[in-house]
Amino acid sequence: MIIDCHGHQTLTPRSHTDFRDAQLARLENRSLPRPVPERASDDEIREIIENNQLRFIKERDGDMTIFSPRASGMQHHVGDAETLVDWSHACNDLIYRVTQLFPDNFVGVGMLPQRPDASLDDAIEELERCVNELGFIGFNVNPDPSGGKWTAPSLTDRYWYPLYEKLVEHEVPAMIHVSSSCHPTIHATGSFYIAADTNAFMQFIQGNLFKDFPDLKLIIPHGGGAVPYHWGRYRGLADMLKQPLLGEHVMKNVYFDTCVYHQPGIDLLFRVIDVENILFGSEMVGAVRGIDPETGQYFDDTKRYIDALEISAEDKAKVFEGNARRVYPRLDRILTARGL
Repeated sequence: MIIDCHGHQTLTPRSHTDFRDAQLARLENRSLPRPVPERASDDEIREIIENNQLRFIKERDGDMTIFSPRASGMQHHVGDAETLVDWSHACNDLIYRVTQLFPDNFVGVGMLPQRPDASLDDAIEELERCVNELGFIGFNVNPDPSGGKWTAPSLTDRYWYPLYEKLVEHEVPAMIHVSSSCHPTIHATGSFYIAADTNAFMQFIQGNLFKDFPDLKLIIPHGGGAVPYHWGRYRGLADMLKQPLLGEHVMKNVYFDTCVYHQPGIDLLFRVIDVENILFGSEMVGAVRGIDPETGQYFDDTKRYIDALEISAEDKAKVFEGNARRVYPRLDRILTARGL
């Protein structure tokens, strides 16, 4: 079975974008009424998914995608509490409808209404709703809801502990994923994402989060940012900071995906990071959608890179399926109940 741990709903019904436009308009003019999302038809959702994500899943011999709202569209730095709660509800409800229309191919992961310099109460409330009512198996957690101003505390700060407690209680992991950048000189997918991934890993080295939460599971996307390439730097920094070896200190709880869009990058990832800590992911249809002129294949067809690795069939099975089922226990129970 091929489970893609990193998929976003990057294409949505017109009514969904209209709702967002109405929200943004109200932020500029408070005399406008609080917008209410219009329900898209099942046929419209089917058409979008079948012509995009589902088409690629079938063409690339995949099976299931762990599916969440578009990361760059979360925009936690835009609007007030009301706006973010309404937007999170609308995005998560749309993901839920996809999972209901295509239960064999998509399982839900939610966004949370995080706000810069605010409590996580709204985020925890939405987490509970998504787990208990929508059956979601994980969440995206934004380490920088300010959109590039980095006003949030370190991910190891006790500010985050109420959220981590709920993640552990419900057996749902989190993917550490920023949203769009508020700064014009910081490209979202090419710079901000990779920098945030790298920054998150360094925060885990500096702190002692996993002593307090030994069962917490966190995924750093995009191949771990710059971490595998600079693995020696981080091992050395851990030593200088008098922290335990990374295998004990961080890597019992942290996982990387395979959203790396060329073969040499995947080769490096697997040479440096233990196969037990790597989950298959493609992020399609997402940040890089074109065809690589050097190979004639889509950049984000990451399954091809895994297939080309000189590793055992057993290890490939871990990356494609086993690790995801271990990191997402709710997914494992869903699949087991289906006899898979």
